[in-house]
Amino acid sequence: MFIVFIIGTAGSGKSLLTASLNEWLKVGKQKTATVNLDPGVLTLPYVPDIDIRNYINVNELMEKYGLGPNGALLMAADLIAEEAQRLGREIQDLKSDVVIVDTPGQMELFAFRASGPYIANELTKEPKAIIYLFDAVFSFNPLNYVSNMFLSAAVYNRFFVPQLHVLSKCDLLPPEEANRIVDWSSNPKALEEVIEEKLSGTRRLLSRDMMHVIHRLGLRFLLIPVSAKTNEGLINLNTALERIFAGGEKFTF
Repeated sequence: MFIVFIIGTAGSGKSLLTASLNEWLKVGKQKTATVNLDPGVLTLPYVPDIDIRNYINVNELMEKYGLGPNGALLMAADLIAEEAQRLGREIQDLKSDVVIVDTPGQMELFAFRASGPYIANELTKEPKAIIYLFDAVFSFNPLNYVSNMFLSAAVYNRFFVPQLHVLSKCDLLPPEEANRIVDWSSNPKALEEVIEEKLSGTRRLLSRDMMHVIHRLGLRFLLIPVSAKTNEGLINLNTALERIFAGGEKFTF
């Protein structure tokens, strides 16, 4: 069994990619399952096999403790840790080849609270990977792109598991623009040139220096362009996951 956590900023397309990747793997005869870890989500584009909302109700927390929506979500995120072992048993019972975990819409609730790495570790001891989403529309601006690089590096620092990087919602940009962002991920010189061209003042200095720091650390965020709506790029994402988990072989045991 392999576990894939999908992480990204709010609105980057985590749930839709969960649904599309799940269906893609099933077409390839893989036995898959989905887990929803967002206690505050109202609707999902898939039916989760395991749903944290069955155990934690944000509205009940608001009423019981007199919390606002944000406070209830913070409390719920920590309460998930108490359910981690039970969720882990449910995951094992599914006996799937691949389990896709859809993390909370607000990334910080999972990635940047103490409970996040604990939950990821306690859900299962099986091999894990993270798919980090770069929202294509957001990342089109080099300032935002570099900010996303830093967030991605911070997520890696929190979990220390293999991490893939996806340019999500690439169908919302013309192909040449999406390809330009992908080129930034593989060609630091191209990114530095666009920073010098498009940014000025403190924004230019900070973006350039942050980019240099990440590259000096040896971190590389090669982007896989993916559209969860058209399924573009899913075959490349699937191949990248297979390289991590099975040395390029199919997931199925």
